[in-house]
Amino acid sequence: MSTQNSEPIRVFLIDDHRSILWGLERLIESGRPAMRVVGSATSCNEAVGALDKALPDVILLDLDLGTESGMDAIPKLLEASRAKILILTGVRDESVHHEAIIAGARGIVEKEARAESILAAIKKVHEGEIWLDRVATGKLLVEISRKNARRGALDAEQQKMAALTVREREIIALATANAGATAKAIAQRLHISEHTLRNHLTAIYGKLGVANRLALFAYAHQHKLAKPRS
Repeated sequence: MSTQNSEPIRVFLIDDHRSILWGLERLIESGRPAMRVVGSATSCNEAVGALDKALPDVILLDLDLGTESGMDAIPKLLEASRAKILILTGVRDESVHHEAIIAGARGIVEKEARAESILAAIKKVHEGEIWLDRVATGKLLVEISRKNARRGALDAEQQKMAALTVREREIIALATANAGATAKAIAQRLHISEHTLRNHLTAIYGKLGVANRLALFAYAHQHKLAKPRS
């Protein structure tokens, strides 16, 4: 699938092992012209200082950065860049994977995955999809639902939902009808631009207190927002 405006996906790499960075650079460069590496770093602080110049579309982040935590780096990177974060990790603990998604990452791919899977994950995350296998997605939705159920009293959640406009409820219904739908597809269904859709979603996330579309999916199904009001 071609990228928007035929421009390559700009990928930034973060891993504390230079040998892994070297291998990842060559892997991603093998995906040209669909993608290219625009920078790399061995720490979060180094990465944050380089993002303004690199302007990546996707950040490929290792969770284990030696003296730093990749998990703690996620909110810092999201604040410093509009790039989508894809976790590349050797950690197989599903609870860690879930925590990373809840923190704002858009997908998880294991370091032992085939080269084709890593390249596919970068493309899908760039297109707005969540990269998780179906079993992991199901478990994650359950976990998010449980956390939302424990977060405050029911009347507080009702106040959040009451703040939603009719248009926002319509967007939630479409965005959660298919967790894998791209932002472009949802925008086309709504007859609006992707930019306008992103603005609506940002407002919705703020009102409901969720971090991303996957968290919105869980919230909407838990609170019966998956279908618009009749």
